[in-house]
Amino acid sequence: MVVKIKEDVYWIGTIDWDVREFHGYETLNGSTYNVYLIKDEKNVLIDATKDYMFHDLMLNLKSVIDPKEIDYIVINHGEIDHTGSLEKLVEYTGATVITNEKCKEHLELQYNTEGWEFITVDDKGEIEIGKRKLKFIKTPMLHWPDNMVTYVVEDKILFSNDAFGQHMASSERFDYEFKDVELLLEETKEYFANILLPYRMLIPGVIDTLKNLEIHYICPSHGIIWREYIEEVLEKYLEWSSDSCVNRAVIAYDTMYNSTKKMAYSIGKGLMECDVQVKIYNLSKTPMNKVMRDILDAKYVLIGSPTLNSNIYPSVARFLAYMEGLRPGANKIGVAFGSYGWMEMATDVIKKTFEKLGFNIIEDQCLTCRFVPKEDQLSKCYKFGKRLGEME
Repeated sequence: MVVKIKEDVYWIGTIDWDVREFHGYETLNGSTYNVYLIKDEKNVLIDATKDYMFHDLMLNLKSVIDPKEIDYIVINHGEIDHTGSLEKLVEYTGATVITNEKCKEHLELQYNTEGWEFITVDDKGEIEIGKRKLKFIKTPMLHWPDNMVTYVVEDKILFSNDAFGQHMASSERFDYEFKDVELLLEETKEYFANILLPYRMLIPGVIDTLKNLEIHYICPSHGIIWREYIEEVLEKYLEWSSDSCVNRAVIAYDTMYNSTKKMAYSIGKGLMECDVQVKIYNLSKTPMNKVMRDILDAKYVLIGSPTLNSNIYPSVARFLAYMEGLRPGANKIGVAFGSYGWMEMATDVIKKTFEKLGFNIIEDQCLTCRFVPKEDQLSKCYKFGKRLGEME
């Protein structure tokens, strides 16, 4: 499948309908590895797909151009979902790799680059490929230190690498082809929350740089191409990077014999009485990335766990480690709760994570329960939820 973006500019990437995991991110909707072709006096590829999709990439490429005519391969970022097939591409095409110095270092550490020709570009460097000029803008730590984006001046196309993407396999290539734009933005938000969140403080500066460019298309490395909703996605990125919160409570828990579950539901009912939007997730049944999408801009984060072997439940421990690595904003209210048998230990572990993240921790005697919560205990949990929802 090949899609024309503009005259002599094509999407020739691959759609991975089956992929279900991306370093901890459960990609339930699959993903795409977007590769782009620019035909000019010098023919250019932007990015390279994963190794196991090289055959599909070559079929697409050959339907547009003889691969031997490729002069340059621009690598904006060295991670293997962008470069897994690069060794084969360079060997087949003999093309020169254009990248920055840090990405070149990463490529040399990952692949056998002996005999490769490189052109390294500095920030805001430029290369003319005929009637077009490529401009390179470094965006380090979005989300690796080697990241950059490529802008085609004449076509006003931004090849944005990992920014503005989604892990989502689909037959649609452009934003305007989706009937449900809100769903598309939710997928974009989930990607942001699980890939770019730790580096969000850098995003406003990048957006300021991009707003100085006239952009007609944003072409990311995963997901759809933005054309009609460019302003909307830029504004969403600013919003998500601001650490602003909406009146939402995310209650994430796991349970051994349903005691912690009952507490979670009772607290949630109290919060809902105060018109707080409530999301309740069982951590053994819900992908962590879905939970993080809603925590991104939630005011309240409530984590529940039974005590197991004088420690926290394994699924909750896994989620806490995942959340700690993503470092959501500190302006959140954190609540730890759970049930136990002969000794309560789990909530202290949860609160230590909250402390590391800078959350405002709210405590109450009703938030731990020995064995099975009775009606009076669940009533206290409900009332606690109401008090929490009434906090300013």
